[in-house]
Amino acid sequence: MTSATARKTKQGLSGVFPVPGDKSISHRSLIFAALAEGVTEIYGLLESDDVLHTADALQKMGILIEKEETSEGRVWRVTGGKLTSPKEPLYLGNSGTSARLLAGVIAGQGVTACITGDESLSRRPMARVTEPLSKMGAKFRQENEDTALPLWIEGVEKPRAITYNSPVASAQVKSAILLAGLNAEGETCVREPGSSRDHTERMLEAFGIDVETGAAYGGGSEAALKGGKKLVSPGRIDVPADPSSAAFPAVAALITKKSFVVLPAVSMNPTRAGLYKILKKMGADIELKNETMLGGEPVADLHIRAGEVLKGCTVPAVYVPAMIDEYPILAVAASVAEGITRMEGLAELRVKESNRLEKIASGLKACGVRTEIDGDDLIVYGRGNLSVMGGVTIETGFDHRIAMSFLVLGGVTREPITIDRADAIATSFPTFIKEMNKRGCDIRLASEQAHAFGR
Repeated sequence: MTSATARKTKQGLSGVFPVPGDKSISHRSLIFAALAEGVTEIYGLLESDDVLHTADALQKMGILIEKEETSEGRVWRVTGGKLTSPKEPLYLGNSGTSARLLAGVIAGQGVTACITGDESLSRRPMARVTEPLSKMGAKFRQENEDTALPLWIEGVEKPRAITYNSPVASAQVKSAILLAGLNAEGETCVREPGSSRDHTERMLEAFGIDVETGAAYGGGSEAALKGGKKLVSPGRIDVPADPSSAAFPAVAALITKKSFVVLPAVSMNPTRAGLYKILKKMGADIELKNETMLGGEPVADLHIRAGEVLKGCTVPAVYVPAMIDEYPILAVAASVAEGITRMEGLAELRVKESNRLEKIASGLKACGVRTEIDGDDLIVYGRGNLSVMGGVTIETGFDHRIAMSFLVLGGVTREPITIDRADAIATSFPTFIKEMNKRGCDIRLASEQAHAFGR
């Protein structure tokens, strides 16, 4: 366990800030390539702990995955094939995406496997995928009554096609069902109360599978596919930069005087770009340039400039699916904004890597920012032109987004902010601290702090 401390940024952030590949798309690239006929080359893959756990699990199920350095950077080469039952449990660390999507793969490929993870992942809800996958014919057995993992899965080669009315708008639930439905006879359809990320639908199309999407009867959205058609590799996938990871340097630049950064080729998928719409509503100076398509995803270079003090606003619950991972860093922006920011409908934050709703509120309060939880709403009373105190150690719950959010806040507080688990950041953004420091921040790991003071 390694702590890290962020001190006030003195000259602002500047320069081109390379953002790692999108985590959601990286997971799916590996999984779809593994199921497809042919060889798929993946460029820009996020090499974080979460994604590497997905790659390791696929290899343990018999898939050949190789890496090679090229003039375009590192390429991951995946040779698709039939999955086999692994000889050992599939350890997935802290990755909920790996657990839920691979549960769908295993359920629909006739594989028997045990998935397991760290203490945090073991507590996260799996019933939201095991319930519909059970209806498709898969069998599940929990090893412990008190935790979701370890979980034994006995898949079926010909699952039943179902129409499932999901109680939550969740890309992970939707993806697990559609992945299992690839081998089903007939049409598998998922209906959601709202829109969720559509990376799975886009990638299915790239691999030759027709997916029907649109508004569901009675409200919400739906996605459907007919099983029995084999995925065919498109040959190459380019992973765009992750908008969730880009959110941290973006907010850091917005709230730090004299800052200007460029974040290249960031995914601007409408199901992911909610944060940037809200930041603009708060008065942020964000400009999109070089808008194009990359790997079936809309991307743009984000030009972020510090300007006037941000203004608080109300964020309706309809934004939750499009920015579920960005609420911790939005709360940081709200803490230094002028006025009140109310973020509505955040029940899902209670079951992320940590109880993010509680972690955000308690952390901001410790830093001297008035914060309230009203039901499932988070209310932050911005300090405006008044400084935020800081001077605390934040217990992150090994949550990478909580860790990065409070390091960003530490760049503008009166006193430094320390986080207890800097190692959690490797889950999604392994180069975060290094890249932040290159652009003007002062973030030090515990060992570096000791060295700086001659200890």
